[in-house]
Amino acid sequence: MSYPGYPPAPGGYPHAPEGFPPTSGGHPAAQVGYPSAPGGYPPAPGTNPWGTCPVGMETLPNMQGFANSSYMPVNRGTVREAAGFDALRDAEVLRKAMKGFGTNEQAIIEVVAHRSNKQRQQIALSFKTAYGKDLIKELKSELSGNFEKTVLALMKTHTLFDATEMKEAIKGAGTDEQCLIEILASRSNAEIHEINKVYKAEFKKTLEQDIKSDTSGHFERLLVSLVQGNRDESQNVDLTLVKRDAQDLYNAGEGRMGTDESKFNAILCSRNRSHLKAVFEEYRQVCKYDIEKTIAREMSGNLERGMVAVVKCLRNTQGFFAERLYKSMKGLGTDDKTLIRIMVSRCEVDMLDIRAEFKRMYGKSLYSFISDDCSGDYKKLLLQLCGSND
Repeated sequence: MSYPGYPPAPGGYPHAPEGFPPTSGGHPAAQVGYPSAPGGYPPAPGTNPWGTCPVGMETLPNMQGFANSSYMPVNRGTVREAAGFDALRDAEVLRKAMKGFGTNEQAIIEVVAHRSNKQRQQIALSFKTAYGKDLIKELKSELSGNFEKTVLALMKTHTLFDATEMKEAIKGAGTDEQCLIEILASRSNAEIHEINKVYKAEFKKTLEQDIKSDTSGHFERLLVSLVQGNRDESQNVDLTLVKRDAQDLYNAGEGRMGTDESKFNAILCSRNRSHLKAVFEEYRQVCKYDIEKTIAREMSGNLERGMVAVVKCLRNTQGFFAERLYKSMKGLGTDDKTLIRIMVSRCEVDMLDIRAEFKRMYGKSLYSFISDDCSGDYKKLLLQLCGSND
């Protein structure tokens, strides 16, 4: 096993193809559809109540239904591998951008925002090979503020970036629960397994140990369940089990005094996406409330936010991220940490679909939101990751 960090050993990423980065075909976690329940995101016209063909996936000919169909993944990111890539040439461009008095930030943007993560790792290795200096240290010494944070985030492997974000969410006074929920609710089993490996190697403790030491109660149990990376990832939908799960959720919440949080945890953290979409639709037939409304009525605090995030991510991952981006920029002040994390982690995965969801949900483009909320080189870099003003 190669040591997780930047740059990786020659030959590519550690542990590929199990976790990050995704193959050229797309991202293993990008199996999402539009929600049908009124309590969730606005549904797209003509959607199947059990979910549409996942965003970023194209159905094969003669598809015989959602539950048993196969999909051909399509890359839905705005940042892709550059054609005619030359790592040494890019390393030289970055060296000239930082050499002498002043820094050419635009040159840095042109390189880091238009190369894939794999190519950026190769640039870092070529930089050290050619000049005997660590590219990350050089960038740190030349840049500052949110621009620096975004560039350095782009230079980490996807898995190390996720692991580092989770460590920072846990360490010190207070916990960034929303960061933990966001990452664990949206990553595939393979990605979570890789995050666990990198986290242990980088920080000498397991992610589960740190979660247990920093959280408590049913919220801790939710995160521990998610960090196992053991969700069923098939497309199977058993109608008998769908009805049973919907009834069990009702009996664990609205249908009794008090709440059996463990039942919600067991169903929401183990069943596959297609099955749970069917469960959420069936639940509306069993109960007068949407599942998200029930969670809000039965739970509170971090547990409520965590459970709702899991449901939203299962229903529409891109809608979930669009909402997170909107909340990071609306009102006074900007949650730059969340903004940077999502723009960096999704720019090679499904940013095209996040942009579309953002426009559909809020009537304004993500590009224009970033333009209005950020400034300077930081804004220029984020806009490159966003891709276009549509």
